[in-house]
Amino acid sequence: MTALQEKETVVTASAIRADAKPHGKREIGVTILGYAAMIIALAVIVLPLYWIVMTSFKDRPEIYTQPATWWPSSWHPENYTEATTTVPFWTFLRNSIVITTVLAAVKFVLGTLSAYGLVFLRFPGKNFVFLGIIAALMVPNQITVISNYALVAEWGWRNTFQGIIVPLAGVAFGTFLMRNHFLSIPGEIIEAARMDGAGHWRLLRRVVLPISGPTMVAFGIITVVNEWNEYLWPFLMSDDSSVAPLPIGLTQLQNNDGLTNWGPVMAGTVLTMLPVLVIFLVLQRHMIKGLTSGAVKG
Repeated sequence: MTALQEKETVVTASAIRADAKPHGKREIGVTILGYAAMIIALAVIVLPLYWIVMTSFKDRPEIYTQPATWWPSSWHPENYTEATTTVPFWTFLRNSIVITTVLAAVKFVLGTLSAYGLVFLRFPGKNFVFLGIIAALMVPNQITVISNYALVAEWGWRNTFQGIIVPLAGVAFGTFLMRNHFLSIPGEIIEAARMDGAGHWRLLRRVVLPISGPTMVAFGIITVVNEWNEYLWPFLMSDDSSVAPLPIGLTQLQNNDGLTNWGPVMAGTVLTMLPVLVIFLVLQRHMIKGLTSGAVKG
């Protein structure tokens, strides 16, 4: 190697090191900011949950002490007994399970079938149908409350399960999510199945659904959480505990004549959110994968 080549090599190596230092510092800064953002987001999510759980084990005087305590001085698990005996808690739980299960099943079937039709069927006005679904996503449910209430009351469905379930059975979001995922399925797979003589039902059942597991899990979790926490419409439709779900039952734990005993209220809140929290923790990996895969194309 000549002296000129050695000099060029040294200069090039120096330039690489010089360029590497700023990039390394920049990457470190981005990493620190990323961790800081995650810590802040985690605190925003976890701290309220921690406060609810700790409050559910406090007695009434300690709940109202100033400054607030982050750890109970004495544990009062009887708040959970009071929460389940003061109101018909298990009836509310049964109603929530019935409403959520039926709505999740109906929305899954309707959302999957409508998304399949929008992707794999050919019919006039298909794009206009999809535009209508997008428009439905932009309309808040509160806008349709008055018209739905008048219609359900005219049918005599007040204080019934069908009066709560039917108006909530719209599947605009589920159709949008499943359609985007179906569009990401390779066309070669669909064509191979059709060449083997698969009809629409067999194509959906044997090909499309088996490779759509994560997206279906995401759809199911989002639907279950939304319906489990639904408050406004069940509140308008239910007159007593026979059909009222858990969010309505929690309001009955509050004492309107004086200070609310927040211990039983928080205990009821913990029992209410525990089922969906367990479902989410078990299936969160599939949910994240399903949401990302469903947004790849479309």
